Amino acid sequence: MPIHRLTLAVACAAALALPATAFAQDQDATDLDQVVVTSNRTAVSVNDALTPVEVIDSAQIRASQARSLPDLLRGRAGISIANQGGQGKLTTLFLRGSESDHVLVLVDGIRVGSATSGLTAFQDLPIEMIDRVEIVRGPRSSLYGADAIGGVIQVFTRRDRGSFAPRIRLDAGSHDTQGYGLGFGGSSERGWFGADFQHSRTDGINACYGLFDPVTFEGGGCFIARDSQPDRDGYEKDALSLRGGVSFNEQWSLEGHALRNEGDNEYDGDFTDRSETVQQVIGGKLRWRPSERVDLHLTAGRNEDSSDNFLGDAPAGFFSTDRDSATLQGDFGIAQNQLVSVGLDWLRDSVDASTPYDETERDNKAAFVQYQGRFGAQSLEASVRNDDNEQFGNHTTGSAAWGMAFAEHWRVTAGYGTAFKAPTFNELYFPFFGNPNLDPEESETWELGLAWRGDAFNVHLDTFQTDVDDLIAFDISINLPNNVEEARIRGAELGADATVADWTFAGAISYVDTENRSGFFEGNELARRAKNSARLDVDRAFGNFRVGLTAVGEGARYDDVANTRRLGGYGTLDLRAEYAFTPAWSLQARAANVFDRDYETVAFYNQPGREWYLTLRYAPAN
Repeated sequence: MPIHRLTLAVACAAALALPATAFAQDQDATDLDQVVVTSNRTAVSVNDALTPVEVIDSAQIRASQARSLPDLLRGRAGISIANQGGQGKLTTLFLRGSESDHVLVLVDGIRVGSATSGLTAFQDLPIEMIDRVEIVRGPRSSLYGADAIGGVIQVFTRRDRGSFAPRIRLDAGSHDTQGYGLGFGGSSERGWFGADFQHSRTDGINACYGLFDPVTFEGGGCFIARDSQPDRDGYEKDALSLRGGVSFNEQWSLEGHALRNEGDNEYDGDFTDRSETVQQVIGGKLRWRPSERVDLHLTAGRNEDSSDNFLGDAPAGFFSTDRDSATLQGDFGIAQNQLVSVGLDWLRDSVDASTPYDETERDNKAAFVQYQGRFGAQSLEASVRNDDNEQFGNHTTGSAAWGMAFAEHWRVTAGYGTAFKAPTFNELYFPFFGNPNLDPEESETWELGLAWRGDAFNVHLDTFQTDVDDLIAFDISINLPNNVEEARIRGAELGADATVADWTFAGAISYVDTENRSGFFEGNELARRAKNSARLDVDRAFGNFRVGLTAVGEGARYDDVANTRRLGGYGTLDLRAEYAFTPAWSLQARAANVFDRDYETVAFYNQPGREWYLTLRYAPAN
């Protein structure tokens, strides 16, 4: 049996028996009542959330030894990732089979992403500065507005607690990878603060072997002649995170944060082959809590996403987008276990580029209201939102969900939600490509879930169907993007976690069936989504020594809408170990893709083979 099939079979079998969140170093798998999520714009425990949500906390992130945010997310329930050539290269994420720009991403509550492409640079968000990741699956436009058709991914940077403590990290690994990190942080009775700086570089791999036939003009990948640029394509980045907060008294508090990542990324191409990128998020939150039943907060921030492009040392254009946002929200406890939230949102997207756009700025104003209530064993929530978009006028979305606990350990949930996606600036205004007459894409989703929570074992099954109308795709009849497609997406996600004889198991299996339901490609699968995928994490500590593995398997996928270019399935196995010399000093070792599997997630773009990494940490408990 081929290695990728064996790995997939092992991951699937283990996930079925002991399947969903990854290994937690300091938290038992059963402590879900203590895991707080913000999927509803208010804090609730995972057990109380009516929407499928997965939390990856700081202990899990560190134990996983993931090298990047895409590395941390790959193979998790509902997620399919497409990468164009290794570390630092363009990485797109498909959640529940939706488009790569149908996922809303927040960093510390601030919306991020490019207003021109509609994508989030997951590869440029520094993993070492992330404290927690929340994956919310399903439509959330009724709370967050445009883009959240497939779901929401929230990234929270480190929040220091306890007494003042410094930290140091040194990295080395394959492809001449080198890195270091310096930081400190702490808290007092009234305030907290922290700062971190990270530097890393790698020579990388040959990102793309290309395809271009000057006779037939057939092309793919980076559109270079096959193997004409066999050099390695490196990546170097510097990241800085600053954050802090203060509680003036029991009612008033203020916090702020800033995250900046500067990258230098090499790739293959005949028109550009290097980019200098910036990802920056700055934000703050003012909170007033006059009583236990009233909580008001104002959040505001800015995200910068920019890229200066080069061919060799010669400038080859630039793109820069800013997203300014602000939210005023009030949460009101109207009765026991009854909460009403109301809010106002404001968002402004602006573009500055060497490419001329007909329009370079767009505003969106919104108002929303949400109700959450619990009545004994039953829970209800409902929300509605109206967005007033400068380009598209008013757009209303809504959602409703119900849950009921029964037979002590069981819980059933059901939900319905609508969502929409506003066209990007590229789709609307890019010279000779944009179509200013585009309408937003719209969707409706039905969900049904069943979960069992035990003392040492948890399992959940979530099923869904999403229908998307007015999908934006290239229309050959007008040689422009157009609202020409409809799609149906069905799927199921089975996940579980368990602790058995000091071993922790966490895994997930995902199935997604996508279908283009209109136009020339009616009946075809949507591109770059694997129909089947699975992930398994296994970990155990033996005193000061810890070992673990991660197995990820994905089935075949098509790289194009015509379904003519098929990418085979694959499986990878990563092994890791960690030894704590003292409570403060530890050494981590990781071997990735240990069977040296050769595979692609985007046609003609290479993926790394077998790799090794070492990390030395100094991080005293604070």
